[in-house]
Amino acid sequence: MPQHAPSRPVCRNCDGFPTVAITTGTHHRDGSRVTVRATCRACNGTGHTAPSATLTRAGR
Repeated sequence: MPQHAPSRPVCRNCDGFPTVAITTGTHHRDGSRVTVRATCRACNGTGHTAPSATLTRAGR
């Protein structure tokens, strides 16, 4: 069970993993793989989103 609740909601598009490294399949001369970094556009690389406004019913 988590001890601390997150202070802001986690991004729905990236599930809190805003930056990833994707391998292209080719190798450098030293044997390491060529990678491309991709950042989530929805949260701008933060992993969190602003809380959405809630609908409140007023009146009758």
